[in-house]
Amino acid sequence: MLAVIAAATTVMSPLARAASHPARSSRRVCTAASAGSAACHARVVTEASTAAPLATTQWAGNGYSPAQLTAAYGPLGDGAPLVAVVDAYANPNAATDLEAYRTQFGLGSAKFTQIGQGGADIKRIPGNVGWGQEEMLDLEMVSALCPACSILYVGARSASLADLAAAVTTAKSRGAAVISNSYGAAEFSSEGSWTQWNVPGVAVTVSSGDAGYGVQFPAASAGVIAVGGTTLSLNPDHTRATETAWSGAGSGCSAHIPKPTWQSDADCGHRTVTDIAAVADPATGVAVYDSYGSRRGANWYVFGGTSVAAPIVGAIFARNGVPTNPAQGLYTNRTSLFDVTSGSNGTCTPASLCNAAPGYDGPTGNGAPNGDSTPF
Repeated sequence: MLAVIAAATTVMSPLARAASHPARSSRRVCTAASAGSAACHARVVTEASTAAPLATTQWAGNGYSPAQLTAAYGPLGDGAPLVAVVDAYANPNAATDLEAYRTQFGLGSAKFTQIGQGGADIKRIPGNVGWGQEEMLDLEMVSALCPACSILYVGARSASLADLAAAVTTAKSRGAAVISNSYGAAEFSSEGSWTQWNVPGVAVTVSSGDAGYGVQFPAASAGVIAVGGTTLSLNPDHTRATETAWSGAGSGCSAHIPKPTWQSDADCGHRTVTDIAAVADPATGVAVYDSYGSRRGANWYVFGGTSVAAPIVGAIFARNGVPTNPAQGLYTNRTSLFDVTSGSNGTCTPASLCNAAPGYDGPTGNGAPNGDSTPF
């Protein structure tokens, strides 16, 4: 499969593009969360002068490709279970856009199903351009790292936590081995009673947020895999160059969730966020194809945010196998990960909650995926 996409080695990497366009910026695609609701964690790279999305009619190396991501985090195992993506609303162009992405990169046709929460017809789920872009980002990142996986999209009727929780329960009922969630809300005092994201034996990945240091829910849920973000640069041959903590990734000490037995860091008496991390910095962003919110056929975008990292980690779990206690394995076998030792997402006390360092830290958890030696 990598041979099919080998031509990508002749184009400029996202890091080089970022360096040649120092004013490169990004913006969130979902509106801020209201009380009782979540916001998606996707950021689209924008034109420096207009703040409009940087969109092109063709992919020309703008954004990391599946081959580049696989080179950075592979080699991976041969698993191909059902991976569910849960988001709010629905993108009416999801099936055709996913095929366009997979065709561009030689990934073959998708084994793709869409339903609404509770098993409703997806056509009954309302559309939303921002969440629709989030949906395509998630579906395409699962495809990029696990092209053979069957993919289920479960659309919540709204961005309320109640509807999103119902969609997660639907994904569980359909037998998903992995459930990816790329959204979050501010913590609240009763969040401990919301246990829908804690699914034993299922790798439930949740993005940690894009506002820098601070904890969001459901990333703080005790049984989920809280996924932080990194800045990932590659060498010209697509091998890893450096990976540092991304300044926008969320992390910290939960105000309400008790510490899981498998966490032992001394700097937080409650649940510490995160557990693992992957690329999220828009400056080293990923290629995404989406026609729902585009104009004049400019359907190729570059996206960042911890919304990138959550489905990537979920897809790697799918490839390498999901253990009985997925989050716990990241702690008992942490030396199998790439340890991210530099970078910061803010100012905090104690410093380990917002600064990457050798061993466990808040922004990157136990590190980044390291191919088939990753403890999944």
